[in-house]
Amino acid sequence: MKLSACIEWLFADASDDFAERIHLAKAAGLDAVEFWFWSNKDVDAIEAALKVTGLGLTGFVAEPMVALTDPANHAAFLAGLANSVQMAQRLGARVLIAQAGDDLPDRSREAQHDALVDGLLAAADVLRGSNVRLGVEPLNTIIDHKGYYLSSTREALNIVDEVNRPEIGVVYDLYHSYVMGEKIEDVLKERVSRVIHAHVADHPGRNDPGLGEIDLGARLDWLYANGYEGAVGLEYRPAGSTAAALEKVRAALASA
Repeated sequence: MKLSACIEWLFADASDDFAERIHLAKAAGLDAVEFWFWSNKDVDAIEAALKVTGLGLTGFVAEPMVALTDPANHAAFLAGLANSVQMAQRLGARVLIAQAGDDLPDRSREAQHDALVDGLLAAADVLRGSNVRLGVEPLNTIIDHKGYYLSSTREALNIVDEVNRPEIGVVYDLYHSYVMGEKIEDVLKERVSRVIHAHVADHPGRNDPGLGEIDLGARLDWLYANGYEGAVGLEYRPAGSTAAALEKVRAALASA
């Protein structure tokens, strides 16, 4: 299991500098890092820190982060996606993350579903041959993302199946899935191959694994046993010092 630190939250207690957080992740024995937006960061410093530490960059958000449920946003998204792909190639990232966007009250669920399929099909053409993949991410609508369209892992997988392009997959967040009452063995049965990245956090609080009630070790054990080969993104809000808690976090994520 390779662990990728989301440095938006991890090591923020120790430094405001994202490049320095990469060095801290290396010192903590982590395998890779990831973050959200690239356009608001010192990319040169990040590139240098990745080179010096030898850490990989798992991925980041495809910009602009707009609602793909609305076809009016597709042109801007595709133009920005081309820039995000270039940045991913420069920094060695292999995953870009797309948000579906909020549920639009003036459009039916079916129309929004179709818009997502169309947008991702067009995105696949932008990604073709780049060695970079785009993952659409279901989010929970109970606590963190009320009003978001894509809360169901099954629907996300159905959308990816309809797109049917190797460039497009799903980012599966075990925390969001748990909050929505999903069982990993039910929603991912025979479709783990569509998962291109995974995120973890515990519940309640979206804090460090091991501080809540989710059986993250058992769920990750199932995920890897059923063919997942990617990294595990540590996308949680540390309850205290990031570095001091990592031993307990690793224990919570270990195979059951």
